[in-house]
Amino acid sequence: MRKYFFLLIIFLISFYVKSQNNLQDGKISGNFELNAQSYKKDSLIKAEIPPEKILMNSYANINYEKGNFKAGFRYEAYMNSLKAYDSRYDENGIPYRYVIYKINDLEITVGNYYEQFGNGLIFRTYEDKNLGYDNAMDGIRLKYNFNNRIYLKAIAGKQRFYFEKGKGILRGIDGEFLLNEIFDSLSMNTRFSVGGSFLSKYEKDENSSYHLPENVGAYSGRFSIIHSFNNGRFLNFNAEFSQKINDPNASNNLIYKNGEAILLNLSFSQKGMGLLFNVKRTDNMDFRSERNASITDLLINYIPNITKNHTYSLLAMYPYVTQTNGEIGFQTEIMYKFMKKTILGGKYGTDISVNFSQMNNIEKAKISDTIPLGKEGTDGYKSDFFKIGEELLFQDFSIEINKKLNRKIKFTLIYQNLIYNYDINRGTEGHKNVNANIGIFDISYKFKSRNSLRTEFQILLTEEDEKDWAMISMEYNLKKFFFILQDQYNYGNEIKKKQTHYYLLGAGYNYKTTRFEIRYGKQKEGITCAGGICRNVPATYGMSFMLTNSF
Repeated sequence: MRKYFFLLIIFLISFYVKSQNNLQDGKISGNFELNAQSYKKDSLIKAEIPPEKILMNSYANINYEKGNFKAGFRYEAYMNSLKAYDSRYDENGIPYRYVIYKINDLEITVGNYYEQFGNGLIFRTYEDKNLGYDNAMDGIRLKYNFNNRIYLKAIAGKQRFYFEKGKGILRGIDGEFLLNEIFDSLSMNTRFSVGGSFLSKYEKDENSSYHLPENVGAYSGRFSIIHSFNNGRFLNFNAEFSQKINDPNASNNLIYKNGEAILLNLSFSQKGMGLLFNVKRTDNMDFRSERNASITDLLINYIPNITKNHTYSLLAMYPYVTQTNGEIGFQTEIMYKFMKKTILGGKYGTDISVNFSQMNNIEKAKISDTIPLGKEGTDGYKSDFFKIGEELLFQDFSIEINKKLNRKIKFTLIYQNLIYNYDINRGTEGHKNVNANIGIFDISYKFKSRNSLRTEFQILLTEEDEKDWAMISMEYNLKKFFFILQDQYNYGNEIKKKQTHYYLLGAGYNYKTTRFEIRYGKQKEGITCAGGICRNVPATYGMSFMLTNSF
C-alpha cells in the first residue's frame, strides 16, 4: 500500500509540474525535533537504566506547497523510544504522508490527515508528541465550501496504530451551516450556526461468546449563538449533544448500552471583564476503532476537559483524567482587570481570575434486580441523565493575580485548593482522596532588553499521598542564552529517606529558528496530561539533549 501511495505522489507531482512548467515558485517548509536522554540508576526514586542506556525520539516534517497543491511527509525515528513512551514506537520510518489538491471549492486529501467534527465528541484525530499520542487517519478526506455559507466534510480510512494501522474502518460526514450567510433577514449582531455529524466504524466480530455489532454508528448535533452588543460586549453560547449506538468493548465490560455526551459552553466578555461557564456529561462514550484497545490506543473521539489547565509543576501534580464512561461536572471562571490609575490597578493595572471546577461520577442503577450492575452481555445499567453521582472525582478552586509593578518587575500569585480522587484518576485501589493547598509566587525582573531573571516559589501542603512539597525554580535569560536551576523537594514525606530533592540544571541557546537545550537532573514518577488525555511518567535520572529547528 505504501509503495502505491508514493507512486501516486510521484504521478501527481509529475502531472502538476507539467501543467505548471516548473516547481521553482513552490514553497518548501518543515521542522525537525530531536530529544535524547542518557539514564542513571537511582533506586530511591525508582529510576532505572534501560539496556540501551541512551534513548532518542526524533521527527522531521517536510511540506511542499504551490498554488492549490500541497504534499508532505513526516519521518520519525525512535532509537529506542524515550522512557514513558510505548515500546511499540521502537522503529523508524514514514508513518505520515499526504497529498492535498484544491479544485475551486473542493479540497481533496489522500493519505494521512488530522480532522475534527464539532467539539470532537464523536470524532477527532490529532497528535501530541509530549504525550506520545497520534491517532492520525490514513485514507481519503473531502472538504467542500459552498460560498462561505455551508461547510461539508467527508472522511474514510483507518487510524494510525504506532507504525501500523488499526483494523477498524471509519466513515463519516460533517456539516456546518452559517445561518446568517444563508438567510439575509437575520440580524448581523447575532450570528447563528448549526452543525451535525455522523460517523460509523466497521470491525469484524471475532468474539465466540457474544454477537458483537460490526458496524457502530455515532451522531452529533450542535449549535452556536454569538451576540455582539453595541457597547462592545460579547455573549457566546454553544452546545453539542452526541450519541453512540451500542458498542460493547473492553473499557465498558462488553455491555450493550448506548453512549451519550453533552457539552455546554457559555462565555461573556466586555472591556476589563470576562465570564466563563462550562457543563459536561458523558456516559459510556469510550469510542475506539478496535474494541479491545486500551489506554490511549485508537481513540476515535475526544471528550474535552473542562477543568483548568495548570502549567506550574506543583499545580499540575494531580491532574484530572477525563472519565469517558461516566462523568458529570462544570467549570466557572471570572476574569477581571482593575484599570490603570485605580487603587487596586496601580500604574499598569491588575488582572485577577477566580476559577472553580468540579467533576463527579454519574448515577448508575441496575437494569433489574436479577442482573448485577455492569454485567457483560447486557445493557449494563441505567442512569438518570440529570442526577449527579455521589462520588467526587475532582474539585479545583483557584485564584490567580497578575501584576506589573514597574518596567522591570512583574509577578504572578496563585492559590489553589484541590480535592483529587487518586484511585479513579490513577487507576489504582486503596488510596485516600488527596486534599491539597498549593501556593505559587512567580516573579520576573528585567535588567535590560533580552536580559531577565524569572524565579518561581511553589509549595504544596497535604496530609495524603507523599505529603508536602516545595519547589524553587530560576531561569536566567541573556540574549540568545538561557540557564535553568530547579529543585523540587518532597520535604514532608513520612519516610525520611524518601525526602528527596529532584534537582535540575539546564542551559540552552536560541539562534533564529534553532533551539539547543541540555539538562541534567531527576524527574519524579507521576502522570502528565493535556486536555484530559494522560500518560504515565516513570522516574528518571540523567542527562537530556533537545534540538528543534524550523524552516
